[in-house]
Amino acid sequence: MSIERTRNFSIIAHIDHGKTTLSDRLLEATQTITVRQQQDQLLDSMDLERERGITIKAHPVCMNYKAKDGLVYKLNLLDTPGHVDFSYEVSRSLAACEGALLLVDASQGVEAQTVANLNLAMQQNLRVIPIINKIDLPSADLDKVKKQLEEILQLPSEEAVPASAKMGIGITDILEAVVALIPPPTDPGDGYLRASVFDSIFDPYRGVVSYIRVISGTIVRGQKVRLMASGNDSEIKDLGTFRPKMVACDKLEAGDVGYIIANVKTTADVKIGDTLTESRKPAPEPLPGFKEIHPLVFSGIYPVSTDDFEALKLAVGKLQINDAAFTFMAESSAALGFGFRCGFLGLLHMEIIQERLRREFNMDVISTYPSVIYEVRKTDGTELLVDNPTFLPPANEIDEIREPVVKVFIMIPNEHIGDMMQLVMEKRGQVNNTETLDDRRVLLHTVMPLNEILVDFNDKMKSITRGYGSMDYEHAGYKVDDLVKMDILIAGDHVDAFSCIVHRGKAESRGRALCAKLKEVIPQQLFVVAIQAAIGAKFIARESISALRKDVTAKCYGGDISRKRKLLDKQKEGKKRMKAIGRVNIPQEAFIEVLKNN
Repeated sequence: MSIERTRNFSIIAHIDHGKTTLSDRLLEATQTITVRQQQDQLLDSMDLERERGITIKAHPVCMNYKAKDGLVYKLNLLDTPGHVDFSYEVSRSLAACEGALLLVDASQGVEAQTVANLNLAMQQNLRVIPIINKIDLPSADLDKVKKQLEEILQLPSEEAVPASAKMGIGITDILEAVVALIPPPTDPGDGYLRASVFDSIFDPYRGVVSYIRVISGTIVRGQKVRLMASGNDSEIKDLGTFRPKMVACDKLEAGDVGYIIANVKTTADVKIGDTLTESRKPAPEPLPGFKEIHPLVFSGIYPVSTDDFEALKLAVGKLQINDAAFTFMAESSAALGFGFRCGFLGLLHMEIIQERLRREFNMDVISTYPSVIYEVRKTDGTELLVDNPTFLPPANEIDEIREPVVKVFIMIPNEHIGDMMQLVMEKRGQVNNTETLDDRRVLLHTVMPLNEILVDFNDKMKSITRGYGSMDYEHAGYKVDDLVKMDILIAGDHVDAFSCIVHRGKAESRGRALCAKLKEVIPQQLFVVAIQAAIGAKFIARESISALRKDVTAKCYGGDISRKRKLLDKQKEGKKRMKAIGRVNIPQEAFIEVLKNN
């Protein structure tokens, strides 16, 4: 099919605005799937995606559509995630497109992620078609949403297509708008093969499967190709398109989106955003790559059984191949043994990776408390990047510690603005300005430390706004603050797994909570065990686990009291001696319990 009749487009939207349901309807309308294959969330192939009702990976699919002008068009669709943690999936998918369908919920209107995803599309110079979805809902307000499209997003409301993906309303209008408004791909026509690798997965039988968008030239089976970033040459063993399962074909031409399987066996050989070209006649320069992804959240992942370390190493390597934002490096802990320091884009991303390790690789893992990267300037002028509290220099060698801050855009109903501002201040943030979006909602522009929004900020925001709030954030550099390392000592021994970097003002409350939790989970010993939280040499919190007491006087009945006292004094001496040489063996369950609760 000619390149003039090819259309590449993505569906972008806030979470839960109906992207995957719309892609289901488009597949049915173009008869890409048969009635027998029809099911909800067809493109969400992962069990996790189906259970949570969210899209985690972008899913490409190729459809043929006969338009009203009688011509048949090839439509390449990429369904994308909506959650802020997976925005890198969206940006990669958009790089393979010429246009995007921006879905807006007819009852909820424009949300935080709608604005963020539109900005991503605008940066790629894509043709954006607004779609007002869920018009069948009783609370749908078309006029209000059209007004928001013009005022908040600066998109022409007359182009907006009203639709209901669930009921199948307006699907043909959307397909006609795609054909009419989204431009076809352009081929430079210089004879060089150029294809952009926008995703890849690992198949245990066939090796690495790369998802590509061909920019110019043609790819055929048996062709020798080169990845320009690594310089590795390989031979194309198989290629094809997604309909929506992988279907082999003879060749991929300029404008096509498909997959290739070359003789690449290791996960490290394929870099997302790399340019594929011909070995004998390589392109003079690579295509502009995607923005390098830098993890924002770090956590240690350790196998529950130390024997599983090699299996965990293999599992994280395979996960990294189709998740460019996930990074890992080996580390060891005195308490937990050998494991990996892993980097994630956010807490949901971290949760998904851990769940995939459990399900896809049957790994039982423990994760340490999530932390961020701190910039440390020592008194001798040297700069350090610290992502693990263990590597923080002693306090007397530190000149200043800078922590990462983020710009957080929070969209909430008007009546919750006071409670929301209080939450922002609790989290050491500041509200720079408020913007009234319409008669019901406001947008707060805030700046907050990334460490404070990691764990429970989103949950608290949802409970304050009764589920109507939404947020988006972007990195905003580093800021100096009064940060300290808090250590946990058990019976006088430092336990590195519980160390963390906290703000001095919050250290005491955090230390008390952690000591109280440890008191619950560490079993009693035959001597008193002190659990202490310390900043340097100063203790800020303490709990004591009382000693187990064997009843040594059980056999004494009646008689002189001095007999009992003699036995009790003997027991006391034994406990003193044991305490001098005793070490508390903290069971694995205690680590799991505390780190899980954190």
